[in-house]
Amino acid sequence: MSSPDIPDVVAAVLVLGGSTLALTAAIGVVRFPDTLSRMHAATKPQVLGLLLVLAGAAIRLRGNVDVGMVILTGLFTIITAPVVANRVGQLAYREQNIRDDLLTRDEMHEFAADGEHRAHGTDGL
Repeated sequence: MSSPDIPDVVAAVLVLGGSTLALTAAIGVVRFPDTLSRMHAATKPQVLGLLLVLAGAAIRLRGNVDVGMVILTGLFTIITAPVVANRVGQLAYREQNIRDDLLTRDEMHEFAADGEHRAHGTDGL
């Protein structure tokens, strides 16, 4: 019986770790109480989990032409996830679909109030 190669073991650990993070993100999306908490669970651990799975796949593919597609998938995820999270957060805030008791500081309210003062020419006075 031959022992597994070190790259195969590293790839397996990365895939299992990434899958675990993706699972915890899915549980967080279902269990967290409000949109902002769910958004956090859907972005940070989910993206890191996907990147770990992709890194494991890239190690396992070892020089295959598909590694380029795996890298592009990771880059696309890194670029789009923060933008989507920002837009979802803004929409949830505008629709007042957030729990104010969970916020420690409401920067969006401060920004919106400042924008209203500028639009009406009062400059906060």
